[in-house]
Amino acid sequence: MVTVAFEPRFKRTVSKIKDRALKEKIKKQIKRIIASPETGKPMRYTRKRTREVRIPPFRLSYMYLKNKNRIVFLELYHKNEQ
Repeated sequence: MVTVAFEPRFKRTVSKIKDRALKEKIKKQIKRIIASPETGKPMRYTRKRTREVRIPPFRLSYMYLKNKNRIVFLELYHKNEQ
């Protein structure tokens, strides 16, 4: 079983979202990631060892620690704020 952790920054960003449809999309993607952690696109350069999933117009960034069998959700940010 995969253990899941959320960074405070991620929790803060999600709590500020008012749109219910968008929150449902985020929940659906989180469930999908937990079911298959290597789903997201692997990032490169300074963001190495993290993965990213699109939830238009946002990006959900997470880290999958395979040796510890753990997923850490890092950040939810707008695409233009990269």
